Amino acid sequence: MSVIELTKENFNDTVDNNDIVVVDFWAEWCGPCKSFAPVFETVAGNHPDAVFGKIDTEEQTELAQAFQIRSIPTLMLFREQIQLFAQPGALSIAQLEDLVQKAKALDMKPIHDQIKERSAS
Repeated sequence: MSVIELTKENFNDTVDNNDIVVVDFWAEWCGPCKSFAPVFETVAGNHPDAVFGKIDTEEQTELAQAFQIRSIPTLMLFREQIQLFAQPGALSIAQLEDLVQKAKALDMKPIHDQIKERSAS
């Protein structure tokens, strides 16, 4: 799948309706963001079963504020509507590939069970 633009209008639907969503918070003026863009696009091309989305922090200020983005690029990864990863800074192709592979391999049942236990108490 190619990289999509995420906005406040489509963010929740995207996370709710896809198993894995990898998000890149970026801005046009950000040099490291521009350097990271080809890495993000390359890894996105290797994982058509996941959604890779970019959020322009200058245009999507509400999303940037909601996720308390203080530094860009910032990467987040959601699996089954649960945020598993959030980290500022660019990753290499190998690091991003490893992150996506680990997210795919993760047994989500214990995580869902733990969330249910916490919400019940």
